[in-house]
Amino acid sequence: MNIISLLVSFGLLIIAMSFHEFAHGWVAYKLGDTTAKYSGRLTLNPLAHIDLMGTIILPLLLFVATNGRFVFGAAKPVPINYLALRNPRRDIIWIGASGPAANLVFAALLSVLFRFFNLFEFADFILRSLIYINVILGVFNLIPIPPLDGSRIIMGLLPEGLARQYAMIEPYGFIIVMALVGLGGFNLIVMPLVSLVLRVLAVPI
Repeated sequence: MNIISLLVSFGLLIIAMSFHEFAHGWVAYKLGDTTAKYSGRLTLNPLAHIDLMGTIILPLLLFVATNGRFVFGAAKPVPINYLALRNPRRDIIWIGASGPAANLVFAALLSVLFRFFNLFEFADFILRSLIYINVILGVFNLIPIPPLDGSRIIMGLLPEGLARQYAMIEPYGFIIVMALVGLGGFNLIVMPLVSLVLRVLAVPI
C-alpha cells in the first residue's frame, strides 16, 4: 500500500465527484429547482460537496481493505426539491442521468488529451487515473439501486405506484450496494462495462 497512491486517488476522486454533483444541481436548476443554487452546491468547489462518511471514511476503508487496488466514495447528495420541477416525473430522469453523464463526458474529453498529447510519465499517470475514476463513478452510479442515480432514472420510467414501492428500498440501499461489492458483483457487473468504455475511449486499462 502506498500513501502517495492513496492521496492521488483521493484527490482525483474528489474532482470527479465535484463534477458529478455539480451536474445534478445544474440540471435541476435548469429544470426549475433553485434548491442546489441557494444551498451553495451549484459549484465545482470540492469543499461544498464533501461528506465525512462517503467522501473520506468510505474511500479510506475501501483503499485499506483492497490494499490500494480500489477506491470509491460518495459526495454529499445535492438537495433536490422535485415539487419545484416543471415536470417532476420526466425531470427526475434527466437529473439522475446528469451525474453519470458528466463523468463520462469528462472522461471522454480527457481521453482526447491522453491520445493526442505526449505527456511526461507522471502527467500520463494522473490523466489516465482521472479518466479511470470518472468512468467507474459514471458506470457505478447507473446501477438501479436507490439512492444511486440509476434508480432515479428507473423511478421516472415506472408507473407512479410502482415508483413509490421501488423508492421504499432506499433506506437499505447502502447495505445492498456494499453487499453487492462484497459478493463480487462489482467485478461481475461494473468492471466489464468500465473496460468497455475505456476501450471505446482508447485508453489503456
